[in-house]
Amino acid sequence: VHYSDIPPPKAEQVETRKFSSTTGSDDTLPYETRRAQQNFPVTLYIGPGCGETCNQAHSLLNKRGIPYNEKSLKTKEDIEAFKQLSGIEGVPVLSVGKTFLRGFLAEQWHSELDIAGYPKIPPYRAPGKPFTPDAANRESADSSSAK
Repeated sequence: VHYSDIPPPKAEQVETRKFSSTTGSDDTLPYETRRAQQNFPVTLYIGPGCGETCNQAHSLLNKRGIPYNEKSLKTKEDIEAFKQLSGIEGVPVLSVGKTFLRGFLAEQWHSELDIAGYPKIPPYRAPGKPFTPDAANRESADSSSAK
C-alpha cells in the first residue's frame, strides 16, 4: 500500500473534495455570532428619505458587530411585497429572525438582538463600509442602467 497526495499515473477519474461549512456563513465570525446568524438572520429594510434614522440604524448594527443583510425598498412593488411580508409601513425596519421591529428604537433593537443570542460586545472584525446615501443611490442607478 502506498499513500500519496498525487494520484497514480493511470488514474482516470480523481475526485477532489472541498470541506467547508454547510451553512455558507462567514467562518471569520465567532461561533456565538455564527449560531445567532444561522438561527435569527438580521435584515435591515431601508428606503428613500430615511436619512439620519437609517444612518443611526447602520451605526448600531456596525458598532455591535452584527452581520446583516440590507434591503432597499425603492419601488412600489418592493414596498407592497414588504407590507405583505411584515404588515409594516415605513422604514427603517429591522427583522431578527421572524420578528419585525418598526422604526429605530435603540433599546428595543438591542433587546431583540440579545434575545436572539448576538453578543453584546462586538467580536473583532474589520470595520464594514460606512453607510452613505449617495453610494446607495449610485448602486441603484448602476443596476438600473445595466438592465
